[in-house]
This record gives sequence, structure tokens and C-alpha cells, in this order.
Amino acid sequence: MSIRNKKLLLLALPAIIVLVLDQVTKYLVRTNPELHRVNVIDGWLALNFTKNPGMAMGMDWLSTPTISVVAILATIGITVYIIKTLHKANFWYLICMGLIIGGALGNISDRIFMGIVGGYGGVLHGHVVDFIHFNLTIGDRAVFPYIFNVADIAISTAIIAMLVFHKQILPAEDKPKPEDTLSETHEEPDMVSEALDPDKREV
Repeated sequence: MSIRNKKLLLLALPAIIVLVLDQVTKYLVRTNPELHRVNVIDGWLALNFTKNPGMAMGMDWLSTPTISVVAILATIGITVYIIKTLHKANFWYLICMGLIIGGALGNISDRIFMGIVGGYGGVLHGHVVDFIHFNLTIGDRAVFPYIFNVADIAISTAIIAMLVFHKQILPAEDKPKPEDTLSETHEEPDMVSEALDPDKREV
């Protein structure tokens, strides 16, 4: 197997795993009413089945179809960029980007199909299934009031890892080739000679 194919496999594996886990857990919660409201760890963690028509953290600045189209285009753009820069991608970068792509595909799948499955809309009208809820409160205020899913966990984990360990994870910038450096060093004397030669100065 070529290095390129190995890198594509490293990118695809976490994406597929996240997509499968996300869709399976959503299906289980969605189709089992007894899982719609469950206290997993009292005062800390619960399952609260919800359908989110907007963006992350409940933001609904745009319509559901518009958000769906933007999400699809963004995922395509990210994937194309990763493939074009695959030559300088390292192991952990590919794992993190695989998590992000898998998470994005998980939520996009909801947006494409859930409207049809739920009988409340067509393609791109689907609401994202959320069910994980950290319901810890301090006083009367919720510490983290948002409900999320496995896809969101994968995306958040990858982003946090890249922010914290960016020097180790993010691809290094391409270094100039030796011939480029050599040509730059040859250009400097010519520029100096032109500056010193009165016949070559602009009038």
C-alpha cells in the first residue's frame, strides 16, 4: 500500500467509526421512548432526546435547509483541502480531521434524512438528533445547558486537541526547495549591481 493510500485510510477509519457510532446511538435513543428521558448519573449526566433544527448550541440564525446546504458545502471543502495537502499531513492530523469529517457526516445525515423519516419535511429539512445532556447546575444556573450527540463530541475533541497540541498536530509549512534558496541568493547581487550602476537606474 502506498503512503498516500495509508494516509487516506487513516483519514477514513475514524470518520467511518464516528459516523456509525453516531447514527446507531441516535437510532437507539430515537426509537426507544424509555431512553428519551433518563438520569444516567443523577445531577450530572442524563439522556434528553431533542431535535435541533438549527446549528450547534441551539443557534437558529438561518433556516434548516440553508444550514444543511452550508454544512454539506463546508464538509466538501474541508475534505478537498485535506486531500490536496495530504503529502504534508501527519498521523494525528489525519485522525483529528477524520473525527471532524465523521462528526460532520453524522449530523448531515440527520439533516438529509430525518425530515423524511420523521414525516415533517423533505430532504435537507431534517433536524439533528441530540440526546447527551450534562445537567450539572450550580445554584439555579446550568453549567452546560446544551444537549449534544456523538458527532458533536468527535468534532469538539478534535478541535480542542488541535488547539492544545497545534505544534505537533498541524502540518508544517512547506520548506523552500534548495534550488529556490539558491536562486534567491543569486538575485541579490544583481539587485545590488543595478542599484549601484547609474546606467541601470530609472530616470
